[in-house]
Amino acid sequence: MPAAAVRAGELLHLTRDASVQFIWPITVRVIRVLTDWHTYDGWVWVDAYQLNAAGDAVRRRTLFLRSAGVRRSAPRPEPVAGRQPGEADRPGPATRRRNARPDPAAVRAPAATR
Repeated sequence: MPAAAVRAGELLHLTRDASVQFIWPITVRVIRVLTDWHTYDGWVWVDAYQLNAAGDAVRRRTLFLRSAGVRRSAPRPEPVAGRQPGEADRPGPATRRRNARPDPAAVRAPAATR
């Protein structure tokens, strides 16, 4: 049974089964599959973002993989509707530091007196 094709957007866990270059396992999100790069049967070139433990992209890489050796990770949950990604991480007015500098655009210069 042939291995499933690698597709853009997939989250992959790569180990030595995917290629000897992965001494330590890494997780990547595939940007695109480089179909115009000719290779051996069962192998594929991909552009991908290497992810850290939090799921943030830390490096862009071009990788040579054995399709049968990749492990597909479970997709991350979709963001809650009506909320931007990372919105909960931004401090609101009640949680801002007291000594934080004010936004220059929000502060108006006093009117010149004559």
